[in-house]
Amino acid sequence: MKLLLLFIATSILLVSCASTVRFTDNNNYSNNNSQINSSSNTKSEEFQSGYTFRGKASYYADKFHGRSTASGEVFDQNKLTAAHRSLPFGTKLKVKNLKNNRSIVVIINDRGPFVEGRIIDLSYEAARQLDMLQDGVTDVECTILE
Repeated sequence: MKLLLLFIATSILLVSCASTVRFTDNNNYSNNNSQINSSSNTKSEEFQSGYTFRGKASYYADKFHGRSTASGEVFDQNKLTAAHRSLPFGTKLKVKNLKNNRSIVVIINDRGPFVEGRIIDLSYEAARQLDMLQDGVTDVECTILE
C-alpha cells in the first residue's frame, strides 16, 4: 500500500512539473520564443527609433477588457495601447490609418495579434480614434518613437 501511494505521489509530482501551453487558438499560431524575446540586450534594427513598417491592424474585442495582458498590466479598452508579437513592452508606436491618414500614439503592452496577416492589435479607443471601428481591419503604417 505504501509503495502504491509513493508511486501515485511521484507521478503527480512529475506531471505537475511538465510544461503546458498557456493559450491556444484556432489559427494555429506558433508561439515562437525567438520572435518574442524582448529581454535580449542586443537591439535589432527592428526595435530602433524611427523604424517604420506597414500591414493590417485589427482591434481587441470587449471580452478582453479587465483581463491581464502579457505584460501583466490589466487591459483597459479605453487607453491607447496595442499588442505586437515582438516589440518590447513599453514601446511607443505611432500608428497611421492609411485609409484616412489619421494617426495616434500607442504603447505596446501585450502580445499578438494571433491572426495571420495582421501586424498589430489595437485597443478599442485606439481603433476609435483611427476611425477604423466600422472596417474592423485596416491598413496601417507604424513608426517606432521610443
